[in-house]
Amino acid sequence: MEIDPRNIGIIAGAGQFPLLFIEAARSAGRRVFVIAHKNETSEAVADAADAVCWVKLGQLGKMIKFFKDQAVGETVFLGAITKTRIFRDVLPDFRCIALWNTINTKQDDAILRAVAGALESDGIKVLESTLYLRHLLFPKGVLTRKKPNKEQRTDIVFGWRHARAIGSLDIGQCVVVRNLSVAAVEAIEGTDAAIIRGGGLVKEKAVVVKVKKPGQDFRFDLPATGLTTIESLKSVQASVLAVEAGQSLIFDRQKMVEAADKAGIVIVGVEELEDGSLDF
Repeated sequence: MEIDPRNIGIIAGAGQFPLLFIEAARSAGRRVFVIAHKNETSEAVADAADAVCWVKLGQLGKMIKFFKDQAVGETVFLGAITKTRIFRDVLPDFRCIALWNTINTKQDDAILRAVAGALESDGIKVLESTLYLRHLLFPKGVLTRKKPNKEQRTDIVFGWRHARAIGSLDIGQCVVVRNLSVAAVEAIEGTDAAIIRGGGLVKEKAVVVKVKKPGQDFRFDLPATGLTTIESLKSVQASVLAVEAGQSLIFDRQKMVEAADKAGIVIVGVEELEDGSLDF
């Protein structure tokens, strides 16, 4: 079937990002066709689509066939997939198995780049996830009433360096620090679990730093924070959330800032300058 330029696909995980994209894409005159992941994607996303195909992780051939049947030539990756699902609840088809065997490192970037490559080899271009939604990029500066004090600023700089290091190894995007000590490094468990683990170890006043990976591909896996991030910080009496400005996503900004102000938590968007120094 010939590609229809009005059509766009979404490979959807959990969260509100896919639904926000559908609304924005419709406003831009697009028709939206969704690959929804069982036990991850919400029914609201499926209901909002022009057509939907429910899949389990690993059904790559089914995804490609659906897009081709719907004359989709462009797609985006949106929303979270629970990373531990790669050890369970997977139903790989022949296309997926063949691709999996070509991936040397079974980590986020390698897997997503391989899937994107497979889609593009079948004529389905993978676009940046921020298409139509660049207003959701994290702003620079302090968002809350409270500002980071001298000690917290020192921990932000310290945590930034370590977060960049784990990102370069494709391990995670977030670290939890206090008093120039690393309490937790995000890995497969995700940011909220890392915050709770690390924050619990230092008891209180943890500083959480979340950055993009070096060479971050804007097509997928951008760092993201939202109201649940603040809830995790509150649960361990953490004091600061520092996020890379312009390189990560922020959801429910107003509610997030209101919750942080109520809890006395600092939220700050940080920019790394060309000389490696931080501006915030």
